[in-house]
Amino acid sequence: MNKEYAVGIDIGGTHITAAIIDIVNMKVIDFSLHKESFDSNLPVKEVMSIWEKAIRISVENSKVEEIKGLAVCMPGPFDYTNGLCWIKDQSKYEHFYGLNVRYLFQGTLNLSNEFPILFENDAVCFGKGEVFKDATNLSKKVMAVTLGTGLGACFIDKGVSVSSGELVPTDGEIYNIPYKEGIAEDYVSARGLLSAYKSLTGENLNNGLELFNLAVAEDEVAVKVFEKMGEDLASVVIPWLEKFDADSFIIGGKIANASEFFLNGFHKKVKESGVEITVSVSTDNEIAALLGAASMLFTV
Repeated sequence: MNKEYAVGIDIGGTHITAAIIDIVNMKVIDFSLHKESFDSNLPVKEVMSIWEKAIRISVENSKVEEIKGLAVCMPGPFDYTNGLCWIKDQSKYEHFYGLNVRYLFQGTLNLSNEFPILFENDAVCFGKGEVFKDATNLSKKVMAVTLGTGLGACFIDKGVSVSSGELVPTDGEIYNIPYKEGIAEDYVSARGLLSAYKSLTGENLNNGLELFNLAVAEDEVAVKVFEKMGEDLASVVIPWLEKFDADSFIIGGKIANASEFFLNGFHKKVKESGVEITVSVSTDNEIAALLGAASMLFTV
């Protein structure tokens, strides 16, 4: 069987992960996974140089000579067809608003206009990757969320992403659903966690990891904040689990690593609602996202 390879790229608010994917067998090539952390609010040129470094190291370590295309998972709002970034007022990618990221990749990596560079929502990539990893999901309706700098979501019916129609929210997104005093992402995200901790203690933490470490150390407020986020997550997704008639709910993203502190709150709310759903937490978010992204190259 012929081998075909793509660069799978997972871009978040604070990191880029690149790997070479065998898109025939849907697996990551050994030694090709490379990650760089960075501040996404740096000037565009500096961010692109970090992205270039991650991609080039990944390609070099894979020993693969021919790449079929780039498959990129990006957070929204983003015009995935045309490669335009519309992220604004989200404490990330402040200098990318209105820019064509496809052109930026072409210029930085010296790629031709014909070289495939495809974009998809990071949560959709994650969800598709989880479906690819577990063949039983190919016959089911799956809702997946990514919890991190922001709140991502996707709805997948028998392996196909659904982002329009009455059964899903506008564009398949839940981050901007009106919730309490703002939108869902104000409460279910790293920003929401840190804000909640500050409101209870008056203390500013630098990031979600600090809060997680406090929870591990049995800090009562930190534990309470995570549990409340779990309840908020449930309140946000329950109406859509019902509308979509989902069989399975998958949680991913960096904050999924703290599931021991928020799952009880989540399960409690779901049980109270009467919704019956299989809930799972991804153990390798990035691999799932990379596989889901690379699956776009099947049709190119």
